[in-house]
Amino acid sequence: MKRRVPLISTTIVALAIALMIGLGIWQLGRAHEKEAALAVYRANLTLPATAYPMGQPADEHYLFRRLSANCLRVVDWQMMGGRAANGQTGWRHIASCATGAEGPGFLVDMGVSEGPDATVDWAGGPVSGLATQEPERTSMLERAARKTSPPRLMIVAETPAPGLAASVPPDPASVPNNHRSYMVQWFLFAAVAAIIYGLALRKRWRDRPQDAGPAQ
Repeated sequence: MKRRVPLISTTIVALAIALMIGLGIWQLGRAHEKEAALAVYRANLTLPATAYPMGQPADEHYLFRRLSANCLRVVDWQMMGGRAANGQTGWRHIASCATGAEGPGFLVDMGVSEGPDATVDWAGGPVSGLATQEPERTSMLERAARKTSPPRLMIVAETPAPGLAASVPPDPASVPNNHRSYMVQWFLFAAVAAIIYGLALRKRWRDRPQDAGPAQ
């Protein structure tokens, strides 16, 4: 008995399965890229200090490397929740520093206070510490649409400003790498979709044996 396969629905399911498999393969590639980047970040921890890359303030190759710079003056302060190296939770004080009359300047995390009303007595000077990325202040939709500039490097100061506790230093172990689990999920979704559609076809053929003839 010839069993007819519905063309349109089969094509749609096949395309969906192909898309899910493609996404799984893409996640595998992303996993390899992230693993390579993490290897660079771990190696950066062992490298000697270097100057903050003013001409490449968003270069991710400097992440977790010790950077140094000279803050000529503090242009602005930002505050947000954070944690100190001693385990204290509180408010991070991030200074926007100028390096001259013009130029992009740089950001430096000068430490953590217990409350948001702390006054920071620091007007600038030489700073050094491990590099991380500046805090994200854009929505996920904006980042997906690439309507924002890539995040700049930020120095987490080893020596905090007077009255502050040093912020917890950046650690490559905190960088998530979930791409392999996402890969498995997409492959499982593809397998489940194939199984469900196969069962649906089987039920169709069992309940409608007349479909063996020409479609009406």
